[in-house]
Amino acid sequence: MIVFKTKHHADVTMFDQHALNLIGLMGRSETVPGALNADEVQAALNTLRKALSTASAKTGDSWDDDSVSLSHRGRPLLDLLQNAVQENEHVIWENTLV
Repeated sequence: MIVFKTKHHADVTMFDQHALNLIGLMGRSETVPGALNADEVQAALNTLRKALSTASAKTGDSWDDDSVSLSHRGRPLLDLLQNAVQENEHVIWENTLV
């Protein structure tokens, strides 16, 4: 499990494979632990938003598909990043035992 943290938002915890995928979509190296300083968060947020909107457009959500779409999995991370931008805070991610 990987947990994303910033000072003024609840932590976001994900399974490794999904978190690493989203980290890569932010344009970051898929390494854990990792971090974004406050100056890097907006660019990572924009990159992730664009990647998830492209992924949603390609795959779409189907009522016949039981899987959770990448855009849905990424929503909590988008919210955390948006909060970090508003609060001018850094974001870290690290392995956790849940």
